[in-house]
Amino acid sequence: MNFDDTNLNESETDDQFKKRSQWSDVWVRMRRNKLAMIGMCIVVILVLLSIFANIISPYDYTEQDMDRKLQFPSREHLLGTDNYGRDIFSRILHGGRTSLLVSLMSCSISLGLSIIIGSCAGFFGRKVDMVIMRVVDILQAMPAILMAVCVSAILGTGTWQTAVAVSAAGIAPGSRMIRATILTIREREFVEAARAGGAGSFRIVFTHVLPNCLAPIIVDTTLRIGANILSISGLSFIGLGVQPPIAEWGSMLNIGRRYIRSFWPMVTFPGVAIFLTMFGFNVFGDGLRDALDPKLKR
Repeated sequence: MNFDDTNLNESETDDQFKKRSQWSDVWVRMRRNKLAMIGMCIVVILVLLSIFANIISPYDYTEQDMDRKLQFPSREHLLGTDNYGRDIFSRILHGGRTSLLVSLMSCSISLGLSIIIGSCAGFFGRKVDMVIMRVVDILQAMPAILMAVCVSAILGTGTWQTAVAVSAAGIAPGSRMIRATILTIREREFVEAARAGGAGSFRIVFTHVLPNCLAPIIVDTTLRIGANILSISGLSFIGLGVQPPIAEWGSMLNIGRRYIRSFWPMVTFPGVAIFLTMFGFNVFGDGLRDALDPKLKR
């Protein structure tokens, strides 16, 4: 009895060590990629600034002061003020919170639907796969931004409406990615063993197949967050996304374009925020993809 317990404890310890060593190996490869680490730092800073925007902001982002409108950067207003005298720095901080929140909401919606659609197509195959993939082909034939514009025009403007509109464009590529990953896994030995053990299709997919798809899902989600922020800003720029007085980078650009020649801070600083966010998420996602690729292990 004691001997069996000792072997069981040793096997559990070995499993825990393997899990730790796998993720530590990923972290070591990430650290070797300097550009990916820079991207990770940008992402972490963005998240922290968004979470603590209320504490960091020197002013209320909705507070108007017409006596101080269109002021250039100074000690009192680090990035200047807009056409209503609102502090641009405070609005960029809260705009990052809005953009990140809507992007995460849209990622959650599109990822949930992509997992369901891609899993059904990849695991069951044959007629189910053919029907689902033809529908996905039709959806993917429409440009992503055009689909987002159409859905946003139907649903109207607002936070939830923008999240749904942006998520609609990510369902088709996400479904294809998950389907392709499942096709490489469904014929492996552990899946056949689960079938032989009497496990149902639902249990096999969500217990054995999807956990082995986590790496591509994590990478795709990281890259999609940055792309979604750009789409959200684009919708807000043309008046179909998040509307004022809620701060959002795209709507700030839309308001500032009228002053692009006479007052550059209203356009420059929101544009720089969008650029840095896109750059951070893209290089971090690329580095994470390389670190999680088993072919690169040494």
